[in-house]
Amino acid sequence: MTDLVLPLVILGVLIFGMIRRVSVYDVFLEGAKKGLQSAVNVLPCLVGMLAFIALLVKSGALAAFAGWCAPVLRRLGIPEGALPVLMIRPFSGSAALAMLDETFRLYGPDSVEGRTASVIMGSSETIFYTLPLYFAAAKVKRSRYAIPAALIAWLAGGIASAWALRIL
Repeated sequence: MTDLVLPLVILGVLIFGMIRRVSVYDVFLEGAKKGLQSAVNVLPCLVGMLAFIALLVKSGALAAFAGWCAPVLRRLGIPEGALPVLMIRPFSGSAALAMLDETFRLYGPDSVEGRTASVIMGSSETIFYTLPLYFAAAKVKRSRYAIPAALIAWLAGGIASAWALRIL
């Protein structure tokens, strides 16, 4: 049944367009053109963000920052083994997934570290990837409070993840 969903939706759109006497192909081309324009507008932000993420990870700056924050975060209840996922998640989803895999390999998926890292992974967002991407697409120029608010939510979510897992 699930294999038929997408073809049926496409067929339904085509039939609905024919009933409403809409030039479906022309509307499709117009939407594709706008989508391509959005991609061109967003591409510089995306390239810059990916370069920044690579620089942070390869230079060791992210690991140094995690080491600096470890004592404070440990007091807040976040195990040290979950720190790499917590630290990289705001920058890159795929790098965080690799860190999660490494956490599983070192501590096990059922360990406190593995479970905390899993909840952090599932309940947080790649802030420095999505905000520039969305703001560029929406042509937002002034994002004064967006990043600080997102970082506060990220940290609160990480702490809440660790506390919730200790309760459960």
